[in-house]
Amino acid sequence: MNLKPLGDRVVVKPVEREERTKSGIVLPDTAKEKPQEGIVEAVGAGRLLDNGTKVPVELKTGERVLYAKYAGNEFKYEEIEYLIISEKDVLAVVGRNGKSKK
Repeated sequence: MNLKPLGDRVVVKPVEREERTKSGIVLPDTAKEKPQEGIVEAVGAGRLLDNGTKVPVELKTGERVLYAKYAGNEFKYEEIEYLIISEKDVLAVVGRNGKSKK
């Protein structure tokens, strides 16, 4: 990816949820919730504190994350939907290296 976010921002590719419930009911587009889970595609260098110290971003490319429901800005890059969010809007890392623990 030729996209490098600035500061403490990260680029996330949202992961779509299942279109069916566990019982097999198909959900229409109007009933689907906005995704809150995604894969980190790129990370910024980190935020700059008032004293000049740079705090690096804790997230790594490839990690699966949960983020705040209405966080960030959506955009399309090379026909793929992405989201740029601040590191503070990331709520948790799911599993390790983008793979869920089982």
